[in-house]
Amino acid sequence: MVTFRNNNGRRNTFRRNERNFKSNGERNKFNNNFSNSENFQRKAPGRNNHNASKLIEKYNNLAREALSGGDKILSENYFQHADHFTRIFNEKEIQKKTIFKNQISENNNLSDNKEKNIENLSEKKQEKVENKHSEAN
Repeated sequence: MVTFRNNNGRRNTFRRNERNFKSNGERNKFNNNFSNSENFQRKAPGRNNHNASKLIEKYNNLAREALSGGDKILSENYFQHADHFTRIFNEKEIQKKTIFKNQISENNNLSDNKEKNIENLSEKKQEKVENKHSEAN
C-alpha cells in the first residue's frame, strides 16, 4: 500500500510541475469566434480543378486502354470523367477571361479618370494665369 501512495504522489507532481498541466477550468473548450468564416470554408476549394487539364489527359488515356482491352463500359465511364473535367476546365477559362476583361476595363476607367483630372487641373491653371493677366491689364 505504501508504494501505491508514493507513485500516486509522483504522478500528481509530475503533471503539476513539469508539464504545466491545465485543469478543466483554465482551458477554452469552445472557440466562440463565429464572425470569421474560415472554419466553414474548404481548405482546398479547387483541389481537382487546378489539375483539370492533367485529369482530362489521364482519363482519356485510361479510356483508350480500357477500349483496347475490350471493356466498352469502363472506357465510356472514363470518357464521361474526361468530359466532366473538360467542362470544368472550360468554365475556369471563361471565368479567367471575364475577370481579365473586368480588370482591363477598371484599369481603363482609372486611367481615363486620371487623364480627366489632369486636364481639369491644367484648365484651372490656365484660368488662373488668364485671370492674373486680365487683372494686371
